[in-house]
Amino acid sequence: MPVTVLLVDDEPLVRAGLRAVLEAQPDIEVVGEAADGAAVIPLVRRLRPDVVAMDVRMPLMDGIEATRAVLRTVDRPPKILVVTTFENDEYVYEALRAGADGFLLKRARPAEIVHAVRLVAEGESLLFPASVRQLAAEYGDDGGNRAARAVMERAALTDREGEVLRLMARGLSNAEIAGQLIVGTETVKSHVSAVLAKLGARDRTQAVIAAYESGFVAPG
Repeated sequence: MPVTVLLVDDEPLVRAGLRAVLEAQPDIEVVGEAADGAAVIPLVRRLRPDVVAMDVRMPLMDGIEATRAVLRTVDRPPKILVVTTFENDEYVYEALRAGADGFLLKRARPAEIVHAVRLVAEGESLLFPASVRQLAAEYGDDGGNRAARAVMERAALTDREGEVLRLMARGLSNAEIAGQLIVGTETVKSHVSAVLAKLGARDRTQAVIAAYESGFVAPG
């Protein structure tokens, strides 16, 4: 089955460009488009895309609010890939905090766009880990978020789970973590699932954001 994608951007040329790049791939299908975040929820419910590629800045409802709305109201929500003009943007970090699974620059090369959609759909690696770390260092609470610290303390991660979380923050895939720890991939998947469950995180990105904001992992 192809990865299905919904494009959400107020610029028709951006949507057209993304559609052309993605539909050139045999394993990706663009199932719909919207010009504003306010239109996302009914389209997601009707089209059930695997990934929503969503502009972070739109006139009526921006990508941050749209992300929150989708995650709050849609059962089995899609992965959300924020599309942005600027990499080092507080809006991007707020979208990640709101629940977005990753971000993509509008100036990205076609191969990078395709890779980002596939990676977010698979959910087994962190997209652009160095950039997420930089955003956390600049806009995160850097260990000062009491709520994040409380969540981390309640999670009571085991030593091995803590190791896995730190490697997740570096952007390693399950296979790469398995090689680093000299364990099987299925064992890593079990540890990742345990980390997400204990932190109440829906995916790796949210777990890593929590790790940075609680001070469990230093973003610098």
